[in-house]
Amino acid sequence: MSTPYPFTALVGQDDLRLALLLNAVSPAVGGVLVRGEKGTAKSTAVRALSALMPEVEVVAGCRFSCAPGAPDPACPDGPHETGPGTSRAARMVELPVGASEDRLVGALDIERALAEGVKAFEPGLLADAHRGILYVDEVNLLHDHLVDLLLDAAAMGASYVEREGVSVRHAARFLLVGTMNPEEGELRPQLLDRFGLTVEVAASREPDQRVEVVKRRLAYDDDPEGFAEKWEQEESAVRARIVAARALLPSVRLGDAALRQIAATCAAFEVDGMRADIVMARTATALAAWAGRTDVLAEDVRQAALLALPHRRRRNPFDAPGLDEDKLDDTLEEFGGQDDEPDPDGDGDGGGDGPGGGGGQPPQDAPEGDGPDAGGDQAADIPAQGEPSDSGEQKAPAGGGEQAAARASEPFRTKMLSVPGLGEGAAGRRSRARTEHGRTTGARRPRGALTKLHLAATVQAAAPHQRARGRSGPGLVVRRDDLRQATREGREGNLVLFVVDASGSMAARQRMSAVKGAVLSLLLDAYQRRDKVGLVTFRGSSADVALPPTSSVDAAAVRLESLPTGGRTPLSAGLLKAHDVLRVERLRDPARRPLVVVVTDGRATGGPEPVALAGRAARLLAAEGTASVVVDCESGPVRLGLAGQLAGELGGTAVTLDELRADSIAGLVKEVRHMQGPQSNSRRVA
Repeated sequence: MSTPYPFTALVGQDDLRLALLLNAVSPAVGGVLVRGEKGTAKSTAVRALSALMPEVEVVAGCRFSCAPGAPDPACPDGPHETGPGTSRAARMVELPVGASEDRLVGALDIERALAEGVKAFEPGLLADAHRGILYVDEVNLLHDHLVDLLLDAAAMGASYVEREGVSVRHAARFLLVGTMNPEEGELRPQLLDRFGLTVEVAASREPDQRVEVVKRRLAYDDDPEGFAEKWEQEESAVRARIVAARALLPSVRLGDAALRQIAATCAAFEVDGMRADIVMARTATALAAWAGRTDVLAEDVRQAALLALPHRRRRNPFDAPGLDEDKLDDTLEEFGGQDDEPDPDGDGDGGGDGPGGGGGQPPQDAPEGDGPDAGGDQAADIPAQGEPSDSGEQKAPAGGGEQAAARASEPFRTKMLSVPGLGEGAAGRRSRARTEHGRTTGARRPRGALTKLHLAATVQAAAPHQRARGRSGPGLVVRRDDLRQATREGREGNLVLFVVDASGSMAARQRMSAVKGAVLSLLLDAYQRRDKVGLVTFRGSSADVALPPTSSVDAAAVRLESLPTGGRTPLSAGLLKAHDVLRVERLRDPARRPLVVVVTDGRATGGPEPVALAGRAARLLAAEGTASVVVDCESGPVRLGLAGQLAGELGGTAVTLDELRADSIAGLVKEVRHMQGPQSNSRRVA
């Protein structure tokens, strides 16, 4: 087994280390979601924490890690008698992004359950992680139903496996840690809320910090065992402090004044539900225990708010997470009380007895400001390209014929556009597909392990053979060949590739603002339906991939906002670029079906025979069966209907900006219909 990087050797990243340590002290806090760019020591910190976790006493031979002093009465390996057990290190279990439901929660042997009535259960990763750490890297890429199962188990402290009336329950209490890069897509707000704490990390911009990171990492890579040995004393001190804080935790008093501050803070920041209040209370209590105190102070409440509330402020994927600290301080001061800051030792230090004192900060031996692969909260504030000016307008980069980027109008709820047919792509909410979850539509023989039993079909297959199999009792004699897998139909996520006309014909400010608002609305719809998105723009003499296919819808929104306009209209170049993007994406993710959304007025200029070239490019996409929709941006009293003709060449559907709204007079949700053949006529949503 490789030697993990020492936790105390991490440089900087105080919030990340503190959040992890608080969950080690009190797993009831609810876990940590670590958000940050690549290369910021997210995974390193989580793996390093596992070496600090105290050893656990377990019942010998129990696959579910029951405590010998209080074994789980419902343990599938039980019942266990109380008595001495064996000690082992706390496990850190990693959940792969591509894991199946059975791998996560465990699986029943359906054949033995039906034929013998035996609950033959193979434990999953939730059982392995009991009383340890469950780590999910790239949690934002995990299928939603797996995230739901995972967070339900973390909240209830137990895992339930149900298969056709046969059920198994076992304890599953663990420290849940998820890491993610927001550039690869966001978690839904409902799932964000289920994580107790969230930490934002970023790479340091301070040269001294980065130098220290490189020094330590190179030293570790050269001699992992020797490097870890140098930090063993610090590791042991933190390990002992975790044990002491756990022992002190039941004695910590959460006074009424602190509770008022917690409630007032959650109300002031308008968080939904009561989970934030409970998480803040548990976090503040853990902070006091970590600092060696038995009373919760106002500074504990403040630190708890900074860790527990920012991700609960997100209302949609285009909102930046964060907390107004001035507003937080005002709220805490307004609702502060006399019993918040006792000094039990009488020495004026509020009771803190270790590095970090009252704020509960973790120990740090390195020079102040150093950070490992990171240094999140000290990053320089660097304005992004295309940042709004004081006047509210975004300035486009300099270039011939370019005009300043227009602001997008307010987004609206759009009609659902879907891909025809039945797919088999990743779970989502857009197009019909064969999925693991959804309504049952039939049965088939299982391919590999049986996961979803179709009971009626299984009984029907086994019934004709009962006499030949010598059945003599009331039980049904079932064999492997009789088992039938349920086939289910649900919804899949698609690749929605936007091809946006940014030429001079679209450059009227009010018009481009409406176009961007429509695309922003479609992006929001793609986020809600769990799609991947890509963005191709064309203007001047060429087309560019403004955003390769990604799950990060907010990244697409940022690129759209700063999109300049001007120049000719190379429509064929845009369509050919879309064809190239889809060709590459089919190799990467062949099961995910694409939907091309062309946003244009249909004009084509520049080069020889631009209209004919655009028609040939459109027919190339149609020949490959690509579902498409053309958002017609033509305006004015005289309309040429060019977008409708383009939709006919694509074999897709044309819809105007007004008809795109779900609340328009047209009123009906229309499916994108792919029509074969060059003589296909375009359709409009009516």
